[in-house]
Amino acid sequence: MSVLHGTTTVGLKLRDSVVIAADKRASQGYFIAHKGVRKILKIDDHIVMSIAGLVADAQILASQLQYLARRHKYEEGFPVSVKTLVSYLGLLLNTYKYFPFEVQLLVGGYDIEPRLYAVQWFGDYVEENYAVTGSGSPIAVGLIESRYSPDMSVEEAVKLAVEAIKASTRRDVFSGEGVDIAVVGRNLVEFRSLVL
Repeated sequence: MSVLHGTTTVGLKLRDSVVIAADKRASQGYFIAHKGVRKILKIDDHIVMSIAGLVADAQILASQLQYLARRHKYEEGFPVSVKTLVSYLGLLLNTYKYFPFEVQLLVGGYDIEPRLYAVQWFGDYVEENYAVTGSGSPIAVGLIESRYSPDMSVEEAVKLAVEAIKASTRRDVFSGEGVDIAVVGRNLVEFRSLVL
């Protein structure tokens, strides 16, 4: 878990869905550049990605993944699996390891079951039950670890994710303003937004 990027994102895998949440502050050094940034991007009808790090790098990667998901659906006749998409993302990141994309990503989705992957700078990835990224992660992870259960309801998971991000905004100058949430389940991608 790296703390090089200014943000806080949280991912929780449940029995029948994935909840991903992120704060809304964009910073440039110690300057608050924007107070309403969307850090959760829809990749396909069953996959979302949260971003921590350089926005331009993340947007390029998201565009590549969106294209891959569309192409796969067109050529194969069915949606791409979350692991296939993450595997491609890992390969792409590793290809540019000498001029790395400065991002730390969470990819959540539902293919035959809920999936949550944490993806690091150089393309290594791991499937997790919960994960946090960004500069606020040391604060958020303690709250998540003490209360997470895969048997939580979606509403309990959303509440926990929001509380973890709120906790990080009280101690991390790079996180703040509000919380965006994505809930991904079977045939469902739902976005919510809260002001802190």
